[in-house]
Amino acid sequence: MEKRWKIINAEDEKVNALHQSLQVHPLLCKILVQRNIETYEQAKDFFRPQLTSLHSPWLMKDMDLAVDRIQLALHKKEKILVFGDYDVDGTTSVACMFQFLNKIHTELDFYIPHRYKEGYGVSKAGIDFAKENGFTLIISLDCGIKSVELISYAKDLGIDFVVCDNHLPDEKLPPAIAILNPKQKECNYPYKELCGCGVGFKLICALTERLNLPAETPFEYLDLLATAIAADIVPMTGENRILAFHGLVKANKNPNHGIKALTKLSSLAGEIHITNLVFMIAPRVNAAGRMDDARKAVQMFIASTEEEALHFAEMLHTDNTERKEADKAITEEALAMIEENKIWKNNKSTVVYQPHWHKGVVGIVASRLIETYFRPTIVLTKSGNYAAGSARSVPSFNLYEAIHSCREHLLGYGGHFAAAGMTLELSQIDAFRNKFEEVVSATILPEQLIPEIVIDSEIQFSDIKQSLYNILCQMEPFGPENLRPVFVARNVVDTGWSKIVKEEHLRVSLKQNNAVLTGIGFWMADKYELLKQQKPVDVVFKIEENEWNEQKSLQLKIIDLRISAI
Repeated sequence: MEKRWKIINAEDEKVNALHQSLQVHPLLCKILVQRNIETYEQAKDFFRPQLTSLHSPWLMKDMDLAVDRIQLALHKKEKILVFGDYDVDGTTSVACMFQFLNKIHTELDFYIPHRYKEGYGVSKAGIDFAKENGFTLIISLDCGIKSVELISYAKDLGIDFVVCDNHLPDEKLPPAIAILNPKQKECNYPYKELCGCGVGFKLICALTERLNLPAETPFEYLDLLATAIAADIVPMTGENRILAFHGLVKANKNPNHGIKALTKLSSLAGEIHITNLVFMIAPRVNAAGRMDDARKAVQMFIASTEEEALHFAEMLHTDNTERKEADKAITEEALAMIEENKIWKNNKSTVVYQPHWHKGVVGIVASRLIETYFRPTIVLTKSGNYAAGSARSVPSFNLYEAIHSCREHLLGYGGHFAAAGMTLELSQIDAFRNKFEEVVSATILPEQLIPEIVIDSEIQFSDIKQSLYNILCQMEPFGPENLRPVFVARNVVDTGWSKIVKEEHLRVSLKQNNAVLTGIGFWMADKYELLKQQKPVDVVFKIEENEWNEQKSLQLKIIDLRISAI
């Protein structure tokens, strides 16, 4: 699939000013300016994040009310239930809060709702569990901000709520004792992009101060928090960057037993990077909720010994293996369905349904289908007597609005700009598919159906040196708004040593002037035909380090290439 290339610009004046103060390669200064780092002090904060730069938790609206209510519960020996969602952000949030409170309070338990029996967020079953077992305070993490009716129900039962959430609030807020959410109106907390676990961490910081506990107490949970930040795809800026940076330090020096167990099962031998948390740790944690019950993810994180953590980690590992098998099988089946249907194949949207598909992986499958057919995609399966599914969008297309326009065919729906979920009558699937295609076709722009590669800067092969790479590495942890830099090199030629490896991948040897670099393009064997033409090409890539026979060298991780326009 042909891709659009978009090269980001930066103001020369700002780049030159930063170059004067930092005295590093101008190309690096350009990338920093693109990321709103324009002064020496900002660069210092970026490259050397300090925990002392974190904001006071007391700046968050309702923090005093939350701490007062929890302190009262501790004093009166009330039973406290820590409640969280079944994904990575929710389970790490619960594990952090439970471990913290468990050191100072014995009347404590945690609750994770079952994805299929209870659905997302605060559940009636969870509140009933609290009532039946004598809990009078629930601390909800990564959920609760939209649970107006359910928290009212809990209040009627004599159960108080402290809500810690990072999702956008509606106009009407739940009747909780305290709501901690930097996105709510009149909250003066300076950083608005914390994940759910980050909001919970702030509550732990405030409780640590009020209870006169050692100041470093909250930092015991930084590796779990870094995992949540990585998995929740929040901006890697401000406090998130500070917390993720130091969370990775802890993950490498003194990891939580659960992270250590999952690292072992993932066969990761070297240093843990943010990508390992995203692609090795997070999928195994998420798999628990997708395939079975996410409670065991929390049990793994709060395990007191490595052996106990490994026991639960092996369950998650098995869940993830089953998830991958289901994901692969359903994706193949869905692709075959599209290929066989000429109308679907030429549509500007995808809606596929099979009653036997596993509900836990339909969102992943929707993302997989977008990799082949770059368009808004919905994957449906049977859930009870209804159809239920997940939707994923292409960048810059408002998926939620498109689904909202099809609401006459739906029983319920929810989500946001890029992802959503819905339920509908089985008899409405075809009508919904047709209406969704009609809406997408009328509103999506042609360029939104072409994948875009965002490129930070043009670079010369002669500038790709170890000193440059070392500074690029110091830009970690990478994530939204601080992605690993992408470069383009113009008019490079094949040395004649490029080849296809393992039938699917492209191993390149490229030359620009007198500089030669090797690289790998995964799943890019089809691009070999371009190199065989022996014409100059433009190549888009990231710079990485390759290790072979204990020798390290820089190589290109190829993203795309095309014949130079000269």
